[in-house]
Amino acid sequence: MKRILVIALILVTTGLWAQNKNAKATMEVDGVCMMCKKRIELASLKTKGVKSAVWNLDTHELSLIYDERKTDLTTIQENIAAVGHDTKEIKATEEAYNSVHACCKYRDEDVKEDHKMEGDGGR
Repeated sequence: MKRILVIALILVTTGLWAQNKNAKATMEVDGVCMMCKKRIELASLKTKGVKSAVWNLDTHELSLIYDERKTDLTTIQENIAAVGHDTKEIKATEEAYNSVHACCKYRDEDVKEDHKMEGDGGR
């Protein structure tokens, strides 16, 4: 019985050590302007466990530092989608997408073209 208890304790302890409190990840998030940047970063940072979130307007890449013991990438992506922005894995609902400002409608080709012409990094 002691042997089973020791093995179980080792497995649990190993699992806790495997979680990184300063995990780094990047993901693609759709957006076209500085208002999108602010919204994406804020939604990420409001996720418990996210320590840093920086979205690049030109590459659409979100760089994160987060605590794996408190959150995961799916939760972060769900929070980003909830404020109207798509990721590769999770698409914002129409209701969430429609809540963003008119200049942030990254699914609209005309809006993306307007941002390209302004040199605002849209794709």
